[in-house]
Amino acid sequence: MTIMIPMIMAIGAIFLALQAVMGLFSTAQTQRIVNQRLQFKERFESTSEAMVELRKSRGLDEFGNFAMPLEWFNQLVVRSGLPYQPARWFAMSGGAGLLAGFVYLKMVGGLLTTFGIAFAIFALAPIIALKMIAGKRMKKLAQQLPDAMQIACRSLEAGHPVATAIALVAREMPDPIGTEFGMAADEVSYGMSLTNAVQRMAERAGDPDIELFAATVRLQEKTGGNLTELLKALASTIRERQTMRLKVRAASSEGRTSAMILTAAPFIVMLAIHLLRPEFYGDVIGKPLVRNTFAGLFVWMFIGNLVMRKMINFKM
Repeated sequence: MTIMIPMIMAIGAIFLALQAVMGLFSTAQTQRIVNQRLQFKERFESTSEAMVELRKSRGLDEFGNFAMPLEWFNQLVVRSGLPYQPARWFAMSGGAGLLAGFVYLKMVGGLLTTFGIAFAIFALAPIIALKMIAGKRMKKLAQQLPDAMQIACRSLEAGHPVATAIALVAREMPDPIGTEFGMAADEVSYGMSLTNAVQRMAERAGDPDIELFAATVRLQEKTGGNLTELLKALASTIRERQTMRLKVRAASSEGRTSAMILTAAPFIVMLAIHLLRPEFYGDVIGKPLVRNTFAGLFVWMFIGNLVMRKMINFKM
């Protein structure tokens, strides 16, 4: 009994110490996330300098307009939320293309096909990566929007103007919606009209729910009415739409799983055969017919993935 009491106390002390350390890490993580959108303001002396540099880092010009010749690519860069670093992106995609080409050349062979695979990965990898990152960011924006509108509604109910409510959302909400509302609040502070600032935010975000929020603000400014009640109704509508999206995603989960299995199975089987019986393909892999057949199979697999994506990708 005398031994058990110190053991229990020691276990309790260890548990409390671990809990304290986890609390410190959690606090530091929360502080880091909340302050990400204020990073540029901390680095520059004036808000105008920070606003211009933040725009440039997102792929916009100093006035907040799309600056690239290819507008669709500029929109993709802005909506991804990543710092615009084209040299780094293409260096990474070039390395991935060289690696994939080297693996294909060693396992299958054929310089022409190897060059085609390497070039395709070099050209398409940045676009595919940006699309995936932008899609995740837009989903997160849509998830955060109802909470942001609730904060704005509480600010409006307290008697603050709309611009102050938007600035409050920028201070209280984490990224990505904190940065978007913060850029809109800075633009309003430097003389831009509220409707234009909110419209620019919707163009940067690329999410239909953000566009609906911008349309609500524009409509209220032109026709009048109680903006607080409009935002509350809009927040409720967006939450219902998100619930419906989750139901649709759950209904299509079987199709997505089947698509992943069908895509991965040929590669897993080929790798297993190559490891267990290297001579199975080794004797014929160098023949042109086999190499061309493999190239054709990869093309058909790509087309099949596009078809399966269309079958399971429901737009809401």
